[in-house]
Amino acid sequence: MALMAWVVVPLCATPEEGNVAWVKWLIGGLTLGLVWQGLLVAALVWGERGNLRWRTLKDALWLHAPTHPRTGRRGGLLWLVCLPLMAGLWLSGALPEPDHSPWRDFGVFLQSDAGRAFFAGNWIWYGVVAVMLVFNTVLGEELLFRGFLLPRMNHAFGRVDWLVNGVLFALYHLHTPWVIPAAVLDAFWFAGPSKYYRSAWIGIVVHSTASVAVLVLLWPVVWAQRG
Repeated sequence: MALMAWVVVPLCATPEEGNVAWVKWLIGGLTLGLVWQGLLVAALVWGERGNLRWRTLKDALWLHAPTHPRTGRRGGLLWLVCLPLMAGLWLSGALPEPDHSPWRDFGVFLQSDAGRAFFAGNWIWYGVVAVMLVFNTVLGEELLFRGFLLPRMNHAFGRVDWLVNGVLFALYHLHTPWVIPAAVLDAFWFAGPSKYYRSAWIGIVVHSTASVAVLVLLWPVVWAQRG
């Protein structure tokens, strides 16, 4: 992801093309990086288990409903734990960020006149953003960090495996380094609860609230026709 953001995109997007072209290359490049993460997880599970059947994926990637570690109760009201975690995620997202280029920040771009003009009536790029967000919070980042890595980190890190997982996840954001300080807190919203309930779905559901919010807020902008 860092290679895409800081090397590939600058090589492909020339200054003569303008800032919108830069954002298009950035969205496209990061989407490819996230899709690669999903393919990497599939390859790792295949190498470990020998197949990609749903039953295998559920066991290998903790894709079970949350399970209470003491009572063994699964699903049901346990899903409500996602609500305070969502609130924590949004509170951490409100923390001040270090200064950075607005053309590297998707949220800032969406709020700009150039961003609204670009997405007005632009269903193709809305679809690209949707693919990027699905792989960001479901099939890419969460599946890799909470689905594949977290269940296997206990042997190396013991009881603090969830914290190490969260720190690694924060440092992974070298493509958007201004979010790293707040992303460390994601250990408490994603990794810790996913470990406690032995369910990667916790991290996926909580993390996906941000993706859903972006798609919902972007919809009326795309619906508005240009001119």
